[in-house]
Amino acid sequence: MFEARWEFEVSPVHRDDFVAAYGPDGPWVQLFRQGIGYLGTELIEVAPTRWVTVDRWTSRASYETFRAAFAAEYAAIDARCESLTVSERKLSESGD
Repeated sequence: MFEARWEFEVSPVHRDDFVAAYGPDGPWVQLFRQGIGYLGTELIEVAPTRWVTVDRWTSRASYETFRAAFAAEYAAIDARCESLTVSERKLSESGD
C-alpha cells in the first residue's frame, strides 16, 4: 500500500468549505475514485485550523499513473481549492 499525507492550514472562515472539498464526498475524492488502485482518503482535524489528509493507493505506481492521467483535472481542483487554505505542504509519502 502507498500513502500520501498532506497538511493544511485552513482559514477559519473557509473551514466548512474546506471540509466539504476534502471530505468523503468532495471533488478530490470524486477525482481520486476515477484512478485504478485508489483505496480511500482520511481527513483528520489536528487543530481547529489544521488538517491532515491521508490518501491511500494500492501502490506508488497506481498513484503515479493516476497523477499523470488526471494532471489537468488535479490542477483545476487544486486551483479552485487554493483560496480555502492559508498554506499546504506534503508531509510524506510512504509505501510501495
